[in-house]
Amino acid sequence: MRQKLVAGNWKMHGGLATNQDLLQAIVAGSAVLRGVSVAVFVPYPYLFQAQSILSATPVAWGAQNVSEYPQGAYTGEVSVSMLQDFACRYVLVGHSERRSIYGESDAVVAEKFSLALSSGLLPVLCVGETLSERESGATIQVVSSQIRAVLDKVGVTAFSTAVVAYEPVWAIGTGRTASSEQAQEVHAAIRALIASFDPEVAQKLQILYGGSVKPSNAAELFAMPDIDGGLVGGASLVAADFLAICSAAVC
Repeated sequence: MRQKLVAGNWKMHGGLATNQDLLQAIVAGSAVLRGVSVAVFVPYPYLFQAQSILSATPVAWGAQNVSEYPQGAYTGEVSVSMLQDFACRYVLVGHSERRSIYGESDAVVAEKFSLALSSGLLPVLCVGETLSERESGATIQVVSSQIRAVLDKVGVTAFSTAVVAYEPVWAIGTGRTASSEQAQEVHAAIRALIASFDPEVAQKLQILYGGSVKPSNAAELFAMPDIDGGLVGGASLVAADFLAICSAAVC
């Protein structure tokens, strides 16, 4: 049985004082949880703080992005080796905001996935469709194409040490959430795509749902057979809400 994973993506939020309170509350609240893994994705400047507070706890941490280049004259970029200096376990690749605002293509996302994986980080591959793509019936086609770009680059075995997060773009930060049935349909399609290459890898793959996950809808989403937890945005900035979502994932 796949263990649930609930990860908080803080995006461009935080400060030293508020981070400390939030992280300490998450550590205290998650200490009593069993059967669920907990992680936070913090902005780059706060990786040291996260490492300092979380290193002796079960709560994992990671970065929200990484360069597709190992090093060099890429001003403003952060390399995998830099993330390793802060003992990151996870890194997000291909978040919809990186794709839509900063123009990251499927090919660039695949490069980041490959480099993170080869460096010992566990990439969380974000995929999802826009509202117009959903309304035109192209959801499965779009999501499959995003995943196939990575499969073509690294092969299916790479997904043995990776996570996929399905985030319908139209539900991120909008308050709109895919119904549990809508989310399950896409999660099942993702698992079927991976299974067409390797059924064992597919069966073990954690596939998270992201897109306005809240305490009020988490239990229903997590009850679906192919939804293995959540990638949580705004609710991860409020300790009580994030912990309630984590509790909903307890087996």
